[in-house]
Amino acid sequence: MLLLVLKSTLAATLSWVVSYYLLDAPSPAFAPFSAVLIMQVTVYQSLLQSMRYLAAVAAGVAMVAALGFLGGPDLLTFVLVALVGLSIGRWPALGAQGSQVATAAFFAFSTYASATSATEKLSQLGQIILLVLIGCAIGVTVNITVAPPMRYRSAEYGIRSLSIALGELVGDMYPVLREGELDEERCRQWRWRAEQTGGLITQAKDGFRTAQESLYFNPRRLLRRHRGRTSFEGYGAVLGALERSLYQVASLTRSLHQWHEEEGGRHDDRAFLLGYADFLEALERIAQVLGELDEDSLTEQARQLCQLADEARRCCHDVTDGANRAGLPLADPARPYGVLVVESTRLMEEFQHACDVLQRHVGQEA
Repeated sequence: MLLLVLKSTLAATLSWVVSYYLLDAPSPAFAPFSAVLIMQVTVYQSLLQSMRYLAAVAAGVAMVAALGFLGGPDLLTFVLVALVGLSIGRWPALGAQGSQVATAAFFAFSTYASATSATEKLSQLGQIILLVLIGCAIGVTVNITVAPPMRYRSAEYGIRSLSIALGELVGDMYPVLREGELDEERCRQWRWRAEQTGGLITQAKDGFRTAQESLYFNPRRLLRRHRGRTSFEGYGAVLGALERSLYQVASLTRSLHQWHEEEGGRHDDRAFLLGYADFLEALERIAQVLGELDEDSLTEQARQLCQLADEARRCCHDVTDGANRAGLPLADPARPYGVLVVESTRLMEEFQHACDVLQRHVGQEA
């Protein structure tokens, strides 16, 4: 954040120097305002927003020029400018910069109304576009050349946050299952916690998307070859697995909660719950490693994750075999056993796939 503030200050200052001292523009603030507006956390976003902003300003100014010369600078013309500008601003292609169409149109109309001749009107309107172009060019140049943002850690932070949430949840569940002390209040809390992870998932996906975007058009990518990581394929697989795993854990917590609401928590097979506790404990160990994911230790962590995934798979097989041997009512929707078996298989498949992709990715980058 501090770096972004300092870079924005530099870009705004350079834009002011060019517009005020070199061009002696009557409205020099357009340049620094534009430079700050398009200073984004990634180079890609700076380029994208600058193009959208330029398009929005150009549309607003061109509209004022057309309507102004047709109707003159009177109140009816301003009403038309506002109506058309706000309508164009709804165009999805402009994205977040859509509101700048009307903003630019209002400033352009003020400039147009204060000019005394047709030549001066056209000159002033054209200068607005020029100043915005200068500000955008300086802003993008500063963002690219001065410590261009490389947000590769954002992908790790998202994975860590989801891993910690998953690890803490299953870490609370397996001791209770092992001790056979299930009660309605605990099941209700587990269900509530699982359902609150939607915000974490959204943040993690946003962080991963930002990390991917930070590679686009970024010259620092060429300087990071010695670090060995310029792709997020493995991280993407892990993030997807964690997202789906949290939904699956939420499904089994709902099943446990509903079971206790309906039957008071009676369970038919103690051995099954003990085996399931072992499986959840194995998942917690995987989540602990993912919660400490670090680019510099990725090779060793990937190897450790594959070992833990093998242990979890054995526990998963024990759960399925134990349920079949005990003849538990897996097809009975009123009992949680079927859901627990299905979700254990799905959870295992997700983490096995993520570990395999991560291991393969590390091998390719080595």
